[in-house]
Amino acid sequence: MPRSDDPNDHKGLIREAYRIEGITLPECRSIFLDWALSLPAERDQKQALTELHATYAVQDADHPMTQVLAEGLQSAQAPKRRGGWRSRPR
Repeated sequence: MPRSDDPNDHKGLIREAYRIEGITLPECRSIFLDWALSLPAERDQKQALTELHATYAVQDADHPMTQVLAEGLQSAQAPKRRGGWRSRPR
């Protein structure tokens, strides 16, 4: 796997996804999951996503990975609901 100098994509997964001709949305989602799981703990995921999306959306707005990055940003910005049995009064 090629390494990258980009702290947001240290394994080069996102970069390589943009280079694969004919890549599909499900394949991009799989690559994104690998990227998310391999991001170093000290790197803020939301910040990395913001920077990656800003870089690639301008270059290739219609690429399926651009859609996946945008979906990831929306999920990162959505407020997390805390609930379930723990939030119910006793």
